[in-house]
Amino acid sequence: MFIIENYSLAILFCFITMLCWGSWGNTQKLAGKTWRYELFYWDYTVGILLFAVIMAFTLGSIGNLGRSFVEDIQQVENRHIFSAFIGGVIFNASNILLAASVSIAGMAVAFPLGVGLALVLGVFINYFSTPKGDPVLLFIGVALIVIAIICNGIASGKNKNEATNKNAKKGIVLAAIAGVLMSFFYRFVASAMDLNNFEHPTQGLATPYTAFFIFAVGIFISNFLFNTFVMKKPFVGEKVTYKQYFSGNFSTHLVGVFGGCVWALGTLFSYIAAGKAGAPISYALGQGAPMIAAIWGIFIWKEFVKGNKSVNKLLAVMFLFFIAGLSLIVLSGGN
Repeated sequence: MFIIENYSLAILFCFITMLCWGSWGNTQKLAGKTWRYELFYWDYTVGILLFAVIMAFTLGSIGNLGRSFVEDIQQVENRHIFSAFIGGVIFNASNILLAASVSIAGMAVAFPLGVGLALVLGVFINYFSTPKGDPVLLFIGVALIVIAIICNGIASGKNKNEATNKNAKKGIVLAAIAGVLMSFFYRFVASAMDLNNFEHPTQGLATPYTAFFIFAVGIFISNFLFNTFVMKKPFVGEKVTYKQYFSGNFSTHLVGVFGGCVWALGTLFSYIAAGKAGAPISYALGQGAPMIAAIWGIFIWKEFVKGNKSVNKLLAVMFLFFIAGLSLIVLSGGN
């Protein structure tokens, strides 16, 4: 299987993760012009599972290092299969709430709050489970990102568009709940892998490709519970039906599948990078996604177009603190 063998390449993969995690929401925005997010989300989970299968039989099965996917999945212990599967269930519960928040409050609000909160809590969870990197630099970097999140929250509160939106508070609450849940999923998947030796992984543990496949199955299966519920009991608007989903045109479905593939690429790269960068650093860099999402939301989707000067200053400070925080997180693992 394909394995990263140096820290610099691992960091590059983490930055690709950040770009993917911060950009998949654009597909939801595109589909949302004619398509409810609950319907989009079905295609999104299909995209994740499809990508996981393709990667398992390509990158996960080539070369002489590690174990091939088929060989690996046959020897993984049940407790590790369960751990990766539960990671998928937890992620799906959080991400469907994040998708709801994006549809209500926009990318520039939902991602910095939800994913930013997940970053802060998740770094602590992952670091104390598998310590790796300089804790001083790592946690100072996280603190700077907390400040960036606060700036974004204040800016969204001052933004005239959000202030006049009666559902804005609901979107913010959903993003916060999503962030808390999202902080836990990575640890479950990471614990199913031998992060110290991808080349000769411990018997019973999974390679990143196998763990990601099981994780994707957990997302897809749990979606029959979570998404069916929000379709019948939506946070905003009328309920939607499976008949509406199957009446959608091919191009609309394709947008959702592509969104799932984009997110899946970032997630798989994060797992692959965790062997060299460490789970806390790999997770933290990927969760720099709110900065990317905020860029899309502010400059492409114009979600703060009516913001005054104070709002613009807060957004500028947010970007500066995010960049500073991410830089320290990178440096924390370079020793």
